[in-house]
Amino acid sequence: MTDLKLLEHLETYLTESRKARFDAVLSQRTKHFTVATEDVYQLHNTSAVIRSCDVFGIQEVNIIEERNSKRIDREIAMGAQKWVDVNRFHTVKDCLKDLKQKGYQIVATTPHKNDALLNDFDVTKKSCFFFGRETEGLSQEVIDEADCFLKIPMVGFTESLNISVSAAIILQYTTQKLKQSQVNWQLTEEEMLAKRLDWIKKTIKSYDDIVARFYNP
Repeated sequence: MTDLKLLEHLETYLTESRKARFDAVLSQRTKHFTVATEDVYQLHNTSAVIRSCDVFGIQEVNIIEERNSKRIDREIAMGAQKWVDVNRFHTVKDCLKDLKQKGYQIVATTPHKNDALLNDFDVTKKSCFFFGRETEGLSQEVIDEADCFLKIPMVGFTESLNISVSAAIILQYTTQKLKQSQVNWQLTEEEMLAKRLDWIKKTIKSYDDIVARFYNP
């Protein structure tokens, strides 16, 4: 449980505009949807996906680094990695297990399956959108474990989009549709409090000293 007295004390170190910004952003955050990227090779693609998650209110992103293990490109992510929770996995199996334990259906984004077009997607189900490697796409392991497949309608000669572009299109559409639904998609009160404390920790440079003085005046 979040220490409410500590949180209240820490908020005195924030400007009113910063506190208002936290309120506004938290009110639009969700864990109803999440995203997973599988062994994406180009660093800027992973970073751009994280940035899109922040922009469209997705609180958690899952990065599978079975072959490629790289740091987040801060320039591309534009600080989004500070506000979005990044869960890192060394294997696809571990990621799938974790997501299923959390109640997510596995949604494979691929232009080669036609189970659901984007505009027909059922947003009421708690879902993780999987995006694959630039040239190879999703692994057979993800395809085999997928609960459904999602396709962005395309009418040109090109059969696929860059993964960061695909993620942005899918997240913009699904989050907009979700917020028009009757689904209880927002973070719980405790999740909001915990995330507010986490953001304050990442905002105040002397956080550790302030906390130490609070508990041991």
